[in-house]
Amino acid sequence: MNIYKQIKKPRVSWLVVFALVVFVFMYLPLLVLAFYSFNQSPYSAKWQGFTLEWYGKLFSDERILSGLYNSLLVGFCAVGVSAILGTLMAVGLARYDFPGKRLYQGIAYLPLLIPDIAIAVSTLVCLSAFAIPLSIWTIIAAHIVFCLSYVGLVVSSRMNNINPHLEEAALDLGATPIQAFILVLLPQLMPAIISGCLLAFVLSLDDFLIASFTAGSGTNTLPMEIFSRIRTGVKPDINALSVMLISTTAIVALIGELIRTAGERRE
Repeated sequence: MNIYKQIKKPRVSWLVVFALVVFVFMYLPLLVLAFYSFNQSPYSAKWQGFTLEWYGKLFSDERILSGLYNSLLVGFCAVGVSAILGTLMAVGLARYDFPGKRLYQGIAYLPLLIPDIAIAVSTLVCLSAFAIPLSIWTIIAAHIVFCLSYVGLVVSSRMNNINPHLEEAALDLGATPIQAFILVLLPQLMPAIISGCLLAFVLSLDDFLIASFTAGSGTNTLPMEIFSRIRTGVKPDINALSVMLISTTAIVALIGELIRTAGERRE
């Protein structure tokens, strides 16, 4: 009889190690950025003490506030238009058959696949061909292009899980097609619409390439203002602004995902 107990050595899961390395690689720069946003020194490379001064200065900076206003205006306008058009597009593609449906579906979701630089250049060429002056409204029009695809994609995924017989029952009970859409279908789609709008708003708020190509003279969004300031070096106020921007977009994205999952669980 073997009186020696076999001691099991802990096994190293390479999948866990790989996941930890990836997470460190992704989020360590964000932690360093947040750490130096509280640096009292005006130079990011040298730590001189803890301060909240840079966060306070952001709310008195006119250029930052102007860029924030422009970014919010672009985001709300683009998402508002995309919510209506994207929902109607998703419902139409799910409920109706028409010639060229597959081709239209591929073109509608094409902005999800092509690079932002290609959208920016093509939009600028199109605006120049029709002699449309660049302004904040051209930024909004360009953002509608990709926001529409994101809203439509999220709503389309929701449409696949909805029972189409509910609308038919409403029509049999005397409801008009518009009433069936507003009273029966739209409440079921609302979590997906809100989730898609929040996702599109985050992407619009963070966009730099498309906005920089389609912005008029004197029109700056918040990412454009950040880029113009880091050319001479990253200062603690930009670190503080970046931390606030990252935190806001993460919270909005989390809220959107929670709304979407809550809507699916209710079904």
